[in-house]
Amino acid sequence: MLMRILVVGARGMLGTDLMETIRPTHDVLGFDIQDIDITSLEQCLSAAEKYRPEVIINAAAFTRVDDCEMNPEKAFIVNGDGAGNLARAAKAQGAILVHYSTDYVFDGLKKDAYLEEDVPNPPSIYGKSKLRGEKQVRDYCPNHMILRTSWLFGRNGPNFIRTIIGMALQGAPLRIVADQIGSPTYSKDLAAFTMRMIEAGCLGIYHLTNSGSCTWFELAGRAVEWAGLPDTPITPVTTAEFPRPAPRPANSVLANARLRREGFSLMRPWQEAVREYTEENLKQKS
Repeated sequence: MLMRILVVGARGMLGTDLMETIRPTHDVLGFDIQDIDITSLEQCLSAAEKYRPEVIINAAAFTRVDDCEMNPEKAFIVNGDGAGNLARAAKAQGAILVHYSTDYVFDGLKKDAYLEEDVPNPPSIYGKSKLRGEKQVRDYCPNHMILRTSWLFGRNGPNFIRTIIGMALQGAPLRIVADQIGSPTYSKDLAAFTMRMIEAGCLGIYHLTNSGSCTWFELAGRAVEWAGLPDTPITPVTTAEFPRPAPRPANSVLANARLRREGFSLMRPWQEAVREYTEENLKQKS
């Protein structure tokens, strides 16, 4: 069935992939900060009334984790209230709201991968602001799908892998944290699976990442190898040796448990996704 889908944050890393994924099969409209300010309820309601989408996808967020720690007011307004405004707009039109959240809603103290049913306890402002967004989405739009994901990378926009390759090319010493574990997720894969879930009628909270997990140190090592820079020296360090303004969860692996229970095949292993992304976008020519 042809759907009209409104993507907010359409020029960002995930938004770009969402637009490319959706365009061949549905009527998709893309908006960014220049077109709609999600912190304005009036603008959100007006856009939804004008275009009358069946689905609104919120791929807009204030994602710079350390900057969120320095500017908590902006974080809560964008990630919390902005999500709530889109939820109100979706409800007003009888639309489904798809909202992306994060592994950072958890404190990282659990030994095993986090389930959808685990109680969030975010230690950072970023995590707290995203949890506020989740609550407002649930409160204001009954027909919602909240997708928690992690360690996102993609073709359009800055990300850890692109940064590491850039530093390696400059000959900069690489000191990478080796005591944090998570699941790298390719924005292209996330966009495609999101559309699959929308078409399947999924609602509620899901964890959605590429399969498997690794440390930042392991991810960096694989990335430089696949980028054609295998001799790049990388030193493992602890979180304590690499202090940042915002606390990071030691374990932020998200078990895609609900997808498995509902019979979905999971996304491909992170190694396949990282290798494809790196070789197609960052590999150095010999």
